[in-house]
Amino acid sequence: MKDLQDIRKEIDAIDEQIVELYKERMKRTTEVASYKISTGKQVLDRERELSKLASLEALADSDFTKNAVRELFEQIMSTSRKKQYQLLTENGQVETLGFTEIPSLKMDGIRVVYQGVEGAYAHLALTSYFGEETDRFHVDTWRDAMEAIKNGEADYAVLPFENSSAGIVAENYDLLKEYGYYIVGEQKIKINHCILGLEGADFSRIKKIYSHPQALAQCSKFLEEHREWEIIPEKNTAMAAKKVKEDADPTQAAIASSLTAELYGLQILAEGVQNNSMNETRFIIVSRKNEYVAGAGKISICVQLKHESGALYHALGHFIYNGLNMTSIESRPIQGRNWEYQFFIDFDGNLKDAAVLNALRGLKEETLDLKIFGNY
Repeated sequence: MKDLQDIRKEIDAIDEQIVELYKERMKRTTEVASYKISTGKQVLDRERELSKLASLEALADSDFTKNAVRELFEQIMSTSRKKQYQLLTENGQVETLGFTEIPSLKMDGIRVVYQGVEGAYAHLALTSYFGEETDRFHVDTWRDAMEAIKNGEADYAVLPFENSSAGIVAENYDLLKEYGYYIVGEQKIKINHCILGLEGADFSRIKKIYSHPQALAQCSKFLEEHREWEIIPEKNTAMAAKKVKEDADPTQAAIASSLTAELYGLQILAEGVQNNSMNETRFIIVSRKNEYVAGAGKISICVQLKHESGALYHALGHFIYNGLNMTSIESRPIQGRNWEYQFFIDFDGNLKDAAVLNALRGLKEETLDLKIFGNY
C-alpha cells in the first residue's frame, strides 16, 4: 500500500497539470469571444454544449464517472461563458437596459397612494420617505394602489414588501410582476405592535382581536398565550383600530401601532407584543417609470428558469463569478404552470457597474425571462 503522503504528491502533480490545461482552455475562450464579437453570435450555444457533454460522458468508464464528468464540464463551460460575457462588456458590447439615471427622485407636485387608512404602517412609511406635506390618498387594497398608478391617479405607491419576522408579502411580489412597474426606493419601518382597546377597556375582558394577517403572524407567541381570543383578520392594522373605535365594544381590541392609538383615541392595553423586538417591515416605493437615482446601491430582479436540473445553480453562478453580493432570494409559483417557479432576487450593485452588466447579460441569455424591477 502506498504511503498517504506519496499519494497526495501524485494528486498535487495531476492537479497542476489540470490547472495548466484549464489555462490553455480559457485562452481558447478568449478566441471564441473575439469571433462572437466580430460576428454578433450569441455566447450560449445550448445544442453545442449538450452535444459536447454527451461525447465527454461517452469517455467515462462507469456511471459515477459519467455523472462526475458531466458536472465538471458543465461548470467549466459555465465559467467559459461568464468570461465571454466579461470580454463582450470590455469591448463595448453593452446591452441597453432601458433605465434612465436621474439625479434625484421627484418630490414636488406628486401624488402618492398607500393601502389602508391614516395611521397604517404604510402611511408612516410614506411620511418617512416623502415628508408630511406630500399629496397622498389611500385605497382599500394593494391592487387598488397599483391601479391608481395605472390610471394616472398616483405617481408612486408605497407597498409593504417584506417583514423581518413574518417574511415576504407574497401578493405584492405577484402584483409587481403582473403590472411590470419599477421599484425606485425603499423605506424600513421599525414595527412596535400594541394591543389597542377603548379608553377604560379591561384587558382581561378582551374577546376579539382584529389586525392584518401579517401583524397577527408577527405576534403569534403573544396570541398563543391568549387562545380564548377570537382572531379576526383585517385589511390593515389601522383599519382594525378604526373598527374597534367605531364599534365601541370594550371586548374588542386591535393590534396596531402606538401612533394609531393616538389617531383614533384608543388606549394601549399592552405594548411590544411582536415576537421579535427588532421587527422591521421593508416598504417599496413603486413607479411606472423605469428610473433610478445616481449612486443607487440595490437591484431587484425576477428570473424565470428552465424546469431542469441545475438551472438555479447556474443562474446563481453569475453573482458569484462577478463578485456580487446577493442579499435576498424568494420563489413564487408561476401562474398556470404547476410546480414551476420564478425567483425574485435582490443584490448589491448599480446598473452602471461592469460586474452588474456582466451578470445581467448572462442571466438574460441563460434564463427564460429576466425582469429588472429597479435600482434604488
